[in-house]
Amino acid sequence: MPPTNPARRRALTDAAIDLLASSGVHGLTHRAVEKAADLPPGTASNYFRTREALLVATAERIIELHHADTDQAVKRPATLVDLLTESLLTAATTLRTRYLAIFELQLEAARRPVLAAALACLQDKASLVTAGHHDELGLDIPREKIPAMIALYGGALFTLVSTPPEHVSRDVVRNLVEVIVYGCDPPA
Repeated sequence: MPPTNPARRRALTDAAIDLLASSGVHGLTHRAVEKAADLPPGTASNYFRTREALLVATAERIIELHHADTDQAVKRPATLVDLLTESLLTAATTLRTRYLAIFELQLEAARRPVLAAALACLQDKASLVTAGHHDELGLDIPREKIPAMIALYGGALFTLVSTPPEHVSRDVVRNLVEVIVYGCDPPA
C-alpha cells in the first residue's frame, strides 16, 4: 500500500461530505467520492477499504472542521449567547452542507454499530473540547451540564439546518440560543 497523502485523504472526505449532503448516505460510494474529488478510480478504496471506513473517516473530518471553527470562535471575546448564536447561524447557513452530512451519518449510525461507536468517541471528545473552551472563556458552567448543552445545541442545529434557509435569521437563532442558555425565563 502506498503511503497516505493527507491532502488527498482530505479531498476524499470533503467530497464525501458534499455527497452526503446532496445525495444522502445511499449516494455515498467509493466511485462517487472519487468522481466528486476528481481523483482516479480506486483511490477511495486505497484510503478507505470499506464503506464503513469511508463513513467513519468522513465523520472524523466533519468533527475536525467543527473543532477548528470553534477554536477560532473562542478567540473572539463574546458572551455565551453571542458565541452560540454566531456558531449556530454560521452552521445553518454558510456551513449547512457540513451539518446536513453529519445528520445523515448520525441516522446511518443507528444501523451501523461501527459508525455509532466512532460517533460516540467523537461525542466524548466534543464534551472535553467544549469544557476547554468554557474554561478559556471563563464560563462557570458545571461539567455535568455540558452534555445537556451539547444535546440542546444539536437539536437547535438540526432544526435550523432542516429549515429552508430563507427562514433562518440572526433573530431566530438568538431566540433559540437564549432558551438554551437561560431556559424559558431569560434574565431581565
